[in-house]
Amino acid sequence: MKNTKKLVIGALMAALTCIATMIIKIPTPTLGYIHLGDGLVLLCGIVLGPLGGALSAGIGSMFADIFSGYASWAPATLIIKALTAFVAGFLFHRMQHRFNGNGAKYLSIILGGIIGEAVMVFGYFVYEAGLAALASGHFNSATLAAGIASSASGIPFNILQGVTGIVISLVLLPVLMKIEDAREWICA
Repeated sequence: MKNTKKLVIGALMAALTCIATMIIKIPTPTLGYIHLGDGLVLLCGIVLGPLGGALSAGIGSMFADIFSGYASWAPATLIIKALTAFVAGFLFHRMQHRFNGNGAKYLSIILGGIIGEAVMVFGYFVYEAGLAALASGHFNSATLAAGIASSASGIPFNILQGVTGIVISLVLLPVLMKIEDAREWICA
């Protein structure tokens, strides 16, 4: 029963991640968008643990890309968001017991979130640079340099998205802590 419940919650978290990513989209000049989904990506790792959270976050975010017309980004999003949730969840669960006081969980979210979101920023930077280089028709040092230069413009927007995700996860944590099973998984 416990595994079934966690599987159902994982599917629900994937769906919520997809919806949070799609519901409010703020377009950026780099043809991407800032969204609320990263808050759920971090919470997937925190609530479900690194592995379960990685699956839910990656799948939910990938479907948001597919449903929103960004299918060329979907494979990268699956991997990048899964890694983001894995890193944030792993660090959260390692750190929360090492800090003392009521703020331990919040400090763990902030530190795990910063490192997890750094993975996201770097992952999209690398993918976009490679995609831009390949789109030119020739993959060489000149096209790669041009791809790196063009993808660097997306870094500030991805950082803003990551900070937004950390804030959202900090706001939603107290709500999740009121749910018995979620509290048990978070505190494990």
